[in-house]
Amino acid sequence: MADMSEIEKRFDIHEIAKTKQQEIDKFDCNIYCCHSTGCKSSGSDEILDILQKTIEEHNLQEKVRIVATGCMGLCAQGPLIRVEIKGQKDVLYKRVEPLISRIIVTEHIIPALKLKASEQFTLPEVLQKYVLSLDLPFFTKQEKVVLKMAGHLNPEDIQEYMAAGGYLALEKVLKTMTPAQVIEEIKKSGLRGRGGAGFPTGNKWDFASRVKAEDSKFIICNGDEGDPGAYMDRSILESNPHGVIEGMMIAAYAIGATEGWFYIRAEYPLAVERIEKAIKACKKNRLLGNNIMGTNFNFNIDIRLGAGAFVCGEETALIHSIEGKRGTPRPRPPYPTDKGLWDKPSCINNVETLANVAPIILKGAEWFSSFGTATSKGTKVFALTGQVEHSGLIEVPMGTTINEIVNEIGGGVPNGKKLKAVQTGGPSGGVIPTEYINLPLCYDELKKVGSIMGSGGMIVIDESSDMVDLAKFYLDFTVDESCGKCAPCRIGGKQMLMLLEKISKGQATKEDINTLQQIANAMQKASLCGLGQTAPNPVLSTLRFFRKEYEAKVSKNKE
Repeated sequence: MADMSEIEKRFDIHEIAKTKQQEIDKFDCNIYCCHSTGCKSSGSDEILDILQKTIEEHNLQEKVRIVATGCMGLCAQGPLIRVEIKGQKDVLYKRVEPLISRIIVTEHIIPALKLKASEQFTLPEVLQKYVLSLDLPFFTKQEKVVLKMAGHLNPEDIQEYMAAGGYLALEKVLKTMTPAQVIEEIKKSGLRGRGGAGFPTGNKWDFASRVKAEDSKFIICNGDEGDPGAYMDRSILESNPHGVIEGMMIAAYAIGATEGWFYIRAEYPLAVERIEKAIKACKKNRLLGNNIMGTNFNFNIDIRLGAGAFVCGEETALIHSIEGKRGTPRPRPPYPTDKGLWDKPSCINNVETLANVAPIILKGAEWFSSFGTATSKGTKVFALTGQVEHSGLIEVPMGTTINEIVNEIGGGVPNGKKLKAVQTGGPSGGVIPTEYINLPLCYDELKKVGSIMGSGGMIVIDESSDMVDLAKFYLDFTVDESCGKCAPCRIGGKQMLMLLEKISKGQATKEDINTLQQIANAMQKASLCGLGQTAPNPVLSTLRFFRKEYEAKVSKNKE
């Protein structure tokens, strides 16, 4: 039996990537079918099956490759299929039905493959109404770093990831950089945590690296995304699980961790499945375990499923949950970088944060920091939802304005209605009225108007919406999700909700509005964790910008 060190020396991701790319290049046509949660719920499983059978019926297996991909972005238009034929323009199909998937093969792909290189195929009328223009601002005005591979590769094929440049950043780090150099590069990039707080990632890694551990340190990926209307992390995990794993491994090397944990909510079964498969593929290819890539770096990853508690997105509650305890926050300090999982030094990063790491290492801090603003570098993934023409997953440079996102990328408010506001940051965020339509979306500017970046939820609100009801909806969510550990959140949230219900029924006075604001301010200052501290934000922002709607509901009552 060969010595393990000899086996490690033979492992060459460059050779694997080259071989896989040559295999891909042999095909004249690639059919990319979105196979994320959204498109699966719309029937992409059946469509994939029909595509495969139709290709086999026409003996096209050597010419046509079918790829089940992650999210293509325009989620409301799924199931989505993109057809790429050598010498022809790419075509994206929307809302594909089972019969149409067969017609795409017989009336588009087969005749197009017979054309000469100089000829362009004209789509038959039966297919034209299913076509989405790839020249839409939704596609052309994005800048993709985290989502670059989403929709372009099979997330369950590690070799496809390698062919696209995967694990080259890890190789660069392990073979040419010290942990301190890795941390310095992340610091220079200006990457901030994409989970909500926006803490500088390089600084967090630096703190964790300086703590001496007797036996082990941990790196934890926070995939406990729970904001209503948010699905950024889920889509990233589904579309490019290896990108997140590679970022986690680089982080582990930088801080001196030997174990990693994925904490993913159980409501994301497809994300969990793909991470599990990716971990198995890494172990099979000796990218996890001992002496990774023939170096002294040892690292392993495990998974824990969250039961759906929103508060477990808070890092100390998340740690308790992994340990098998009730997921409740604890006071800080000590911070997890000093005393975290099982009282060991632990560094917790959000899914999107880790997905940025490999591109930064490969392309450099200066490249990454060329996007964004002075204090908010890089790009940001948003789940654009609500009353907007083109809802879906987008990625834009930090500092992109609300107007650009809603009216250009999103195609504006449908049905001839006017934009009233945009809500960012989920239940912890605020409502931004149209007077701030040109507000750049970055950490500092959002804070000025009483909102936050959050993990990236963005809900478009038209003129028909009642802002008191909107605030009540979010507060009802946070009251339900409160762990109840501290009185300001447990009692204050409930009292605020009761006042909102009273106002919405027309039974309140103006004094009730003042009381609502006082409780909200107190709750912000006195709550133990981020959930309680930010839960009043939707109420406070609607009071700030839409107070007349509150007052209109109490105008008939005695003051």
